[in-house]
Amino acid sequence: MRDEVDELTEAWARERPDLDLGAIAVFSRISRLARHLDRARGAAFAEHDIESWEFDVLAALRRAGAPYELSPGRLLRATLVTSGTMTNRVDRLADRGFVERHPDPADRRGVIVRLTREGKAAVDGAFTALVEAEKALLADLPAPAQKELAGLLRRLLVPFGSE
Repeated sequence: MRDEVDELTEAWARERPDLDLGAIAVFSRISRLARHLDRARGAAFAEHDIESWEFDVLAALRRAGAPYELSPGRLLRATLVTSGTMTNRVDRLADRGFVERHPDPADRRGVIVRLTREGKAAVDGAFTALVEAEKALLADLPAPAQKELAGLLRRLLVPFGSE
């Protein structure tokens, strides 16, 4: 079985035989897979009328468990955006009825962001569609190979931490 990356690396090997192209063979494939994943994610989210950034915030709240709420600081850490960006995102999600702000009982100056019933329905629907789309992307890879691939990718990602 061959793919376009085989052709790309063979052409480079011919032109630059002095270089080890093993990393190119791996990361060119990862890059191409990332494009397919982005398209699948976009379609899954569009099917539920949410954007990727909306999913990120709603998913962080949903993963927190009932009552599906987090402080803005915890949302920042979960989504890796700036505080200004998070404020804007929470405002927009509140306008859509997906989240509500409540006073933080532990800090009278703070707020808690809570997922609404509508937000929970949106993120649950989008997540189900995402899982199905990602399963379809892996359909040709047997379960043991999927597990092995996940382990190998974990090994590559661990040195980067939570960036």
